[in-house]
Amino acid sequence: MTDSAANVLLNVSDLQGWYGESHVLHGIDFEVHQGEVVTLLGRNGAGKTTTLLAIMGMLEKRAGSIRFQGTELIGMQPRDIARKGIALCPEERGIFSSLSVEENLMLPPRIADGGLSVERIYNLFPNLYERRGGNQGTKLSGGEQQMLAIARILRTGAKFLLLDEPTEGLAPVIVQQIGHTIAALKEEGFTIVLVEQNFRFAASVADRHYVVDQGKVVDMIPNDQLEKNSQKLHDYLGV
Repeated sequence: MTDSAANVLLNVSDLQGWYGESHVLHGIDFEVHQGEVVTLLGRNGAGKTTTLLAIMGMLEKRAGSIRFQGTELIGMQPRDIARKGIALCPEERGIFSSLSVEENLMLPPRIADGGLSVERIYNLFPNLYERRGGNQGTKLSGGEQQMLAIARILRTGAKFLLLDEPTEGLAPVIVQQIGHTIAALKEEGFTIVLVEQNFRFAASVADRHYVVDQGKVVDMIPNDQLEKNSQKLHDYLGV
């Protein structure tokens, strides 16, 4: 086995997925190495978010193979997949709006050793420290809600993170802070799969980019080869 093969943490092969009778994933293939940040790029409706849901076992019907650390996830329940150390931060964020920042941070279940302390969370997200007490989730800005959503999954002990559109609709200064956080998490050994429409942001944080179109991965572009593939990306994404 090569070093590269030994370092593969997630291997998705011929992944098929359905919403009811609607066949939406038509053979997704990609792999993620330990410690990487990888993006799934593509137009709206390409199948990116659906791929994350399939990995977490949250899709009604899946076929093909999703192997995490050599274990097949197809057929496993979401709770059991989470206990493998995988966490999803959904686009809709999923925080408890009636609770304060700190109450939200105390709720997530511990699924593995190594969850970040509240103090470490506040170091990563100073805005949350300032809002930690009496501010209910409904009173947080969109950027603060996104920070809290990411912070909650960091509390669980998961080391493999699935982030769905973390910068959508956020101010540039918040996007920059989330970028710094992703870089810091990578330094600490986290592995991240990122669905992102903000291509400039994706290029600033990722090692490799998989392009998804009509439920298939149609290309993989290393981050250091983006410039010479700019026309190809324009054709794929319309960017």
